[in-house]
Amino acid sequence: MVTRNLITAFVLCVVVQTATAGVLPEDRADALLHSYDGGGVTIQGPSLLVRKQFAQKFSASANYYVDKVNSASIDVITTASPYSEERTQYSLGLDYLHDRWMMNIGLTSSEENDYSAETFTFGISQDIFGDLTTVSLGYSLGNDVVSRRGDTLFKDEVQRQHYRLGVSQILTKNLLLGFSWETITDEGFLNNPYRQVRYVDTSSPQGYSYESEVYPRTRTSDAGALRLRYYLPYRAAVHAEYRQYNDTWAIGADTFELGYTHPIEEGWLVEAKLRFYSQEKADFYSDLFPGSQYQNFMARDKELSTFASQSLRLGVTYDIVRGGWKFLERGTVNVIYDHLMFDYEDFRDLSTTGALPGQEPFYSFDADVIQVFVSFWF
Repeated sequence: MVTRNLITAFVLCVVVQTATAGVLPEDRADALLHSYDGGGVTIQGPSLLVRKQFAQKFSASANYYVDKVNSASIDVITTASPYSEERTQYSLGLDYLHDRWMMNIGLTSSEENDYSAETFTFGISQDIFGDLTTVSLGYSLGNDVVSRRGDTLFKDEVQRQHYRLGVSQILTKNLLLGFSWETITDEGFLNNPYRQVRYVDTSSPQGYSYESEVYPRTRTSDAGALRLRYYLPYRAAVHAEYRQYNDTWAIGADTFELGYTHPIEEGWLVEAKLRFYSQEKADFYSDLFPGSQYQNFMARDKELSTFASQSLRLGVTYDIVRGGWKFLERGTVNVIYDHLMFDYEDFRDLSTTGALPGQEPFYSFDADVIQVFVSFWF
């Protein structure tokens, strides 16, 4: 689930762009193909997005997104069999502009064979202080249904609420500062119904056995981010971001990003970005518990462990419709490549042989994300 959320975030941050206060989103259409390959998991699929203004004050959007997953990850091959599945997601959005106010609502629905999700989103933003400052507020409510393949009796629910606050400030003609804060509350079945923990079992030939994970049924997380963007005299730009995350499961994380965008003559644009992420584990996580049912809550999800990751992004955009063509005002072809590296500090690689329980090497893997998409403005 986390890997899937990761690639979804990579795709949506490129294709789905939200409006800023005072300006409706431009009429545009995007078609994208994405691919993720790493850690025994491959995810591929298309995404289509269309935006259109009408009645001078409204803009409607629709997005169709699919990912097909083939998983033989370290979690799967050590406790279960590899699997394949497909998720389909539909999103509808509406923006309304009134003077310096922008309001938007959205509905998103996704479906796969063991998980369905419905999310409603509302947001409002306003330009103030001579349009130099933009303040935005947002709220999302999600209702998910969790099931389990091969078990018709298992079904549970998750409710998610997401509160957002954002402020952006034009400091100079070249410097933009942004701050955001978000709080998320989750309640319900919050773990993976297939994942298991391992515990010391001297009666087992391998020295350990497995049993189902048990998570708390509530989680609250807070995250704050500070962003800077500086526009250089030769039309290029640099940007930096720091984000801090904490939750009631004792997970703390820090993210640093640094990026550069540079236009080249003849309609070319190149970009590069570095991202560094580090995380402390949840207080009920362990790679190897001392015994069965050792404590009330037990998890062995590597995404709840202590780990660090780094990523490098390289992208290129080419303007294929310069100066307009028939009903098109502009068109671009975009290729983006991300290389991700994950190193886990307390999650061990059980695919190795010969090591004693709890002394296996720590797990690490690399992943590649490729996105190819075309965008047209009309």
